[in-house]
Amino acid sequence: MRLTAREFEALVADALDTIPEDLGEVMENVAVLVADWPTPAQLESVGLGSGDILLGLYEGVALTRRSVITYNLTLPDRITIFRGPHLGLRHEGALLDDDELVDQIATTVLHEVAHHFGIDDDRLDELGW
Repeated sequence: MRLTAREFEALVADALDTIPEDLGEVMENVAVLVADWPTPAQLESVGLGSGDILLGLYEGVALTRRSVITYNLTLPDRITIFRGPHLGLRHEGALLDDDELVDQIATTVLHEVAHHFGIDDDRLDELGW
């Protein structure tokens, strides 16, 4: 499946629409963006190099770590979902089929939203994400 930037953005939006309304209402000061590829600085920020795969990235202060004293008049946090790495994903040597790719995009979006709510990678692993 080769997706245009617009088609990929639509799938990211669809994934965001699956977030339960009560959770979506408490998402605060966060922008969700789509980029083709992570920058070297983004890769480095999570300990990865240029040959590594990064599907999404949460940059900001999780809701569980915010206070009115330390988090005031702050630019929005960012969730960035990367199109290029998704389109290059393979399963058993073949590119992901359409359904697998849609599922992976949704998983990545929900994974990064979980970080916004303060859930770290270890806990996400425990939960099977």
